[in-house]
Amino acid sequence: MEPCAECGAPMDARSCDELFDILLALDHSRQEPWGPLHGVSVSCFLLQHPSRLPADDGTRAWALLHAYLAGGLAEVNQLVGRARRGNSHRVKGSPSEDVREAAQPRRDAPRSPFSVTIHDVAVDGSFPSSEFAERVRAWAAATVDAWSYRT
Repeated sequence: MEPCAECGAPMDARSCDELFDILLALDHSRQEPWGPLHGVSVSCFLLQHPSRLPADDGTRAWALLHAYLAGGLAEVNQLVGRARRGNSHRVKGSPSEDVREAAQPRRDAPRSPFSVTIHDVAVDGSFPSSEFAERVRAWAAATVDAWSYRT
């Protein structure tokens, strides 16, 4: 089977899209360990499948991954809280400072396969709870690393 054209994962029994649907169902259960990592998981998936990036070109996903790697879920929750307050009908205009201040990703998608993909996080396709958070952290780090500028 051909590898995924976007993330480079070897295609096995399930496609990246099928695995993402399974992960979203687990995320939306709001149960540990999947629910709290929903934003991180979605950000990783979108940045590894850039054809699905929203109109902001992944700026918010990028900022969320940086927050997660810097300060864990506590930092993510602060970022999300500030973004929600910024989306109030009383506040219009540009994204929050946190989103603007995160080092911007390269403009072109990485060409080589990502070192950790949704297939790695899924393990056997079921996203087992054991060590799920560790696998997501590795996924986030691999995503940021691949999108980062090289000097």
